[in-house]
Amino acid sequence: MAEEQFAGRGQQHHTWHAQPGKNLTFSLLLKPAFLSINNQFMLNMAVSIALNDALSPLLGDGLRIKWPNDIYYQDRKLGGILIENVISGQSYKSSIIGIGLNVNQQEFQSDLQHRVISVCQILHKDVNLIKLLAVICSHIESQYLKLKGNTNLSLTNEYLKRLYKFGQQAAYRHNGQVFEGTITGITELGMLLIESGGKEQAYNFKEVEFIN
Repeated sequence: MAEEQFAGRGQQHHTWHAQPGKNLTFSLLLKPAFLSINNQFMLNMAVSIALNDALSPLLGDGLRIKWPNDIYYQDRKLGGILIENVISGQSYKSSIIGIGLNVNQQEFQSDLQHRVISVCQILHKDVNLIKLLAVICSHIESQYLKLKGNTNLSLTNEYLKRLYKFGQQAAYRHNGQVFEGTITGITELGMLLIESGGKEQAYNFKEVEFIN
């Protein structure tokens, strides 16, 4: 756990900004050797579901997972997950789960303040960081052990129940072109399925952008 980050990283080489001592920025080291490398998105789903479920009793129904693994409250980003896998041959060696969560920060950069939100801004009070960290880790451990005990465990339905914009008409950008579409699901490899104009297309990471 870092009290202050100097070079926080997010998805797609983005920078994660956090005020010192106000938020949760931490990493977990896992060794999911039981998972096939073709099933690595199952780990993303398990961690995303765990973080969402840890926060739901505190924040209510506004929470969603934004594909592939950001945590949103309504239409604003509350947290992010970055998973870095070390693979040897056809098996996992280790996974580093990096999590950044806006907790007690109340001020953000001017270009971010309408796109991000913190737990404190939602509840209008500060939250104990260590207690919240313990709850999050407990949920991650629970989901991880379920996955370890049953690698055929179907997480997809649970993930889709919590997925941001699932089943809703929304705007997206692909190769510079904006289009209207509806998220219909995800593939086994974690690609996002969007139906547009009567056709369903699978998009990999970085291939499609949400437009809010």
